Amino acid sequence: MSNSNGSPALQNARETAYSGLQRLGPVAENVKNQSAITSSEFRNLADSRTTPNKSTATGQPLTHYHSFFYNLLSWENPRATTISFLSTILFIFAARYLPALRWTFKVLWMTLGVTAAMELGGKLVLSQGLASSFRPKRYYTIPREALESSLEDFEQLINFFVIEFQRVLFAEKPTHTVAAFVASLISYWLIKFTPLWGLSLIAVSLVYLGPLIYISNQEFIDHHLENATNVANAQANQLKDLTAHHTSRATGAVKSYAGDYTSMAQSYIGSARGSTSPKAANSGATAGPGSAPAYTSSDFPHAPKQEPTMGATSHQEQYENSKFGGKAEPAY
Repeated sequence: MSNSNGSPALQNARETAYSGLQRLGPVAENVKNQSAITSSEFRNLADSRTTPNKSTATGQPLTHYHSFFYNLLSWENPRATTISFLSTILFIFAARYLPALRWTFKVLWMTLGVTAAMELGGKLVLSQGLASSFRPKRYYTIPREALESSLEDFEQLINFFVIEFQRVLFAEKPTHTVAAFVASLISYWLIKFTPLWGLSLIAVSLVYLGPLIYISNQEFIDHHLENATNVANAQANQLKDLTAHHTSRATGAVKSYAGDYTSMAQSYIGSARGSTSPKAANSGATAGPGSAPAYTSSDFPHAPKQEPTMGATSHQEQYENSKFGGKAEPAY
């Protein structure tokens, strides 16, 4: 026995196993540490669901999901965010390629079939159902506190999406509104030839990876955004100055034309007043208020004293063909 225990082959096997355990020791310790860090990040993510101090432009308080999603998408807990991102991607692929609904019904009919067979077989063989023997003394129910807490949490989640949609719609932050406009426009064109699961995959990737790319290149992106903002402001100021210049020129031209037309109208009125006969002016001046103006027979045309002459086409010809011949005044 002692010879067998002290054989070189057995000793080598013991040394190999011991050295293997020593090599696996750091790996196991590293896995344990990473698991502890991941669990700590998930706890931090769960604890981040607190109502923030900020409020909306209308003074309404935000929900605790605003803090939760900000903490999740800002990669403050990278392991938790990575696991959440990969889980969402796997869920999209599973919904696309795995018949989850069919499997659900398959598990359901198999479970109910086994239960029914056990119950009927037990009653036939043992005169006692086997499934009913496992029946608990009291069925499980959801506590009211847990149900109310879940409903309140669901309400906060719904209000998060409702508030954020209104903040984007009414341009509380114009950059977010512009980004939502671009995303909706691109989605409108992509949906024509991209399936829903593909569009969902693109959206999830942008939501998770967009903040990570910005955080990793924040200085570079902020620099170019600042330059673009300065260029846009310069163009806007130039356009505003150009508009003001053309507006002032148009206003001056309108005022000039109005002055010219006013002076022309005044000159026409003055010339019309100057063409009034002095006799009418004097008669109007000597007439007292309320008295009729004085007229003489010379102010009226002569009335014809004979029948119209055949062939005459005007009053002048009629007068020339009369007995006066346009030479003598008729006697009254």
